[in-house]
Amino acid sequence: MFHLLRFALTGMFLTLLLPAKAQQNLNMLEHDAKPYYFGISLATNQSNFRLLHAQAFLADDSIMVAEPLKTFGFNLGLLANARLTEHFDLRFNPQLVFASKNLYYRETYPKPTDTQKKIESILLSFPLQIKFKSDRIGNMRVYAIGGMKYDFDLASNARAKKTESMIKIKKSDYGYEIGAGFEFYFESFIFSPEFKVSNGIGNVLVKDPNLRYSNVIDKLQSHMIVFSIHLEG
Repeated sequence: MFHLLRFALTGMFLTLLLPAKAQQNLNMLEHDAKPYYFGISLATNQSNFRLLHAQAFLADDSIMVAEPLKTFGFNLGLLANARLTEHFDLRFNPQLVFASKNLYYRETYPKPTDTQKKIESILLSFPLQIKFKSDRIGNMRVYAIGGMKYDFDLASNARAKKTESMIKIKKSDYGYEIGAGFEFYFESFIFSPEFKVSNGIGNVLVKDPNLRYSNVIDKLQSHMIVFSIHLEG
């Protein structure tokens, strides 16, 4: 009985001691009460267009295939986060995005040919998001984001002179973003890996029936998968 009592008391002591010890090891406890904070973002992206064929594609006997290709790029950005409630934040994450959204064509006239049209973009992207945060689990937290974005393409060729092989893209686009990530709290910064999907809503194709490769397309909408690393303080 004596040994059982000692074992029970020891267990109760450890149960009381461990949470207190864990509490001492929590990093950046004051951070949860900050009204706002800032950070930087580094990211890689996989981007492409969602393509809708035009009626002219069915009637065209020289271009048999027109489809988007997936390519990789990278993002550099800043981050500003404002606390709304215990579990909700408002986040602004402006970024400079380097991306390519290439298109593949297979032609049969005058001879069978595979053609790839490179559409390179340098985007100024302005996402505004709502961030939902879980309770802290030690030095880790899970979160989800959702919001809208506006993109401005610095490399747009919308005003370029007409050539038969050109595909003209608008300078402006808008869309929505959804994603999720983790926050890992270290002694002096927060390390946040994040995954999100970014979809354009508008049609970025500048329609021109005189441009051969554009003539077979009715709509182009941007699509991007982004993996980011945020460093916040």
